[in-house]
Amino acid sequence: MMKSTIAIALLVFGSLLGTQAWGVTPAPAGAEVYIITPEDGATVTSPVTVRFGARDVGVAPAGVARESTGHHHLIIDSDLPPLDQQIPKDDRHIHFGGGQTETKLELKPGKHTLQLLMGDDAHLPHNPPLLSKKITITVR
Repeated sequence: MMKSTIAIALLVFGSLLGTQAWGVTPAPAGAEVYIITPEDGATVTSPVTVRFGARDVGVAPAGVARESTGHHHLIIDSDLPPLDQQIPKDDRHIHFGGGQTETKLELKPGKHTLQLLMGDDAHLPHNPPLLSKKITITVR
């Protein structure tokens, strides 16, 4: 009896976790995010000003759960993280949880890639994910 009660409790708990599965925040229809500047292929100097754009999706700070909103994450010189998990926070995955739409980056000379990924109030990608085209820039 005790084993079956524990098994049922684990199933219920697992089901509750499943209702909050990663990436379940729906993306607004037609929404997109994009890098306004710099342009793909640009040659720039450091610090690099990067401006973020969003269409048909609102920008709100992390922790603010509003329908059809999220906040930007900038991915630098890296592939996309797993889209069914929280977006990592490190030197290649910069969070803009204050709702910022612009930043200045200190980048070493050479080629770099930049890509935006919108996250919901809990830093989870939307479903489907809202991500920009990956651009390549050269820093002199």
